[in-house]
Amino acid sequence: MSYFFPTSEYADDQPLARTILATHVLSRGFQLGSAIGLLNCGAAYLVKRRSITAPFFLRSAGTGGMIGAGIASLGLIGRMWGREEIEWKDRSWRLRYNTGQVAVDNWGEPAAALGVLVVASRGLAGPAPGSWRGVVGGAGVGSLIGIVGCMCMARLRPSQDAKKGNGEL
Repeated sequence: MSYFFPTSEYADDQPLARTILATHVLSRGFQLGSAIGLLNCGAAYLVKRRSITAPFFLRSAGTGGMIGAGIASLGLIGRMWGREEIEWKDRSWRLRYNTGQVAVDNWGEPAAALGVLVVASRGLAGPAPGSWRGVVGGAGVGSLIGIVGCMCMARLRPSQDAKKGNGEL
């Protein structure tokens, strides 16, 4: 997301504020829903002793991701209903300048695209009519792997403040 949307110097001038905020909320809702879907898959294995196959794993992540994005969109509507344009601009501007959010975007979104490509090219979603959920699940699993990669790189790389001598390692 960070490469596709423009950034302004001041929050008052932030273009595409509603689009930036909606994209952020939907992608985080999708990622959270995918993680919950995978936990549901693990619970099915533990409780019902159901075997975890690739299509079941991916469909669980895809269904959870879609439900999570839907719930997040309702939350966005509920939170921002009736708000003034400057509030949208301020929130989206703060997202654009938050280095942690930008890093998660830079890792999670390409990994989601890679997950879709892997699932679609390998046919892991299964031949069943509901296989679109498997492809969406590939995006969810890919984005979660990207977030984990982002967190690991943040731990391995020294922070910018530590390089300047302004903080701890």
